[in-house]
Amino acid sequence: MPLRLPKSWRDALELASRLGYAARGVVYLMIGVIAVLAAADLTPRPAGAGDVLELWAKWPLGLILISVLAACLLAFSGWRVLQAVFDADRHGTSPKAWAIRVGQAVSGLVYGALAVSALELLDGLEDIGEADETDSARTLAAQILAWPHGDWLIIAAGLALLAVGAGNLAQGALQDFGKRLHCGPDLCRWVVPLGRAGYIGRGVATLPLSLFLLRAGWEVRSSEARSWADALQTVEGQPFGSAILAALALGLIAFGLFGVVEALFRRIEAPRDLTPT
Repeated sequence: MPLRLPKSWRDALELASRLGYAARGVVYLMIGVIAVLAAADLTPRPAGAGDVLELWAKWPLGLILISVLAACLLAFSGWRVLQAVFDADRHGTSPKAWAIRVGQAVSGLVYGALAVSALELLDGLEDIGEADETDSARTLAAQILAWPHGDWLIIAAGLALLAVGAGNLAQGALQDFGKRLHCGPDLCRWVVPLGRAGYIGRGVATLPLSLFLLRAGWEVRSSEARSWADALQTVEGQPFGSAILAALALGLIAFGLFGVVEALFRRIEAPRDLTPT
């Protein structure tokens, strides 16, 4: 028998999901801003989400910021579960709908893991600055490669990331972002291009990371694994790399800003009952 949710619970779920979209937007805004600074040689290198958290931990009141961010990311992860398992967005059960819902499930796992990382910083389970994202990525890759068929698991992860990047590009090019939002013509006129730029920017920025994972699995070498910050830094090292990195950074900033817009205006209706579909 399905579990019926009272309106107060549905309102709380809607608020939690909006806070989650805002938290995701803030993370990408920070990553994008640091990447712009790196492209302008104002900071040594781009940063990933873990680097951003460690930077915050060194600020006055930084642990409070991380606490709020972790709570909001956990809320967003929970909303992704509702989207994927209980079809909160009512995509249905067509092959296209299942592809979207699988992507939402993966997104929930990723942001849930980021929230756990933030909580580990708060709990002192990891010393701040003990290991950067590159070391963490290589250590994890080495552990997976030691498993039976670990190389194929790394290749599968690379292919999944490649699919995520391609999916972001497709969404940026084809998605009608206005349908997601309670926005009038004036608001949609500037918000929709912002969403397109953001998804395309995030899609392109994800592709180098997926290629590093594929190479690590194919060559069975954990040293080939890279963090997202490394992938962006590799882009910067190519011909015209600073200009390309700046363009990607602006795309990530656009994605972050669009996350804040979604937090305010996205059409969100929590399911009335928890029945997997």
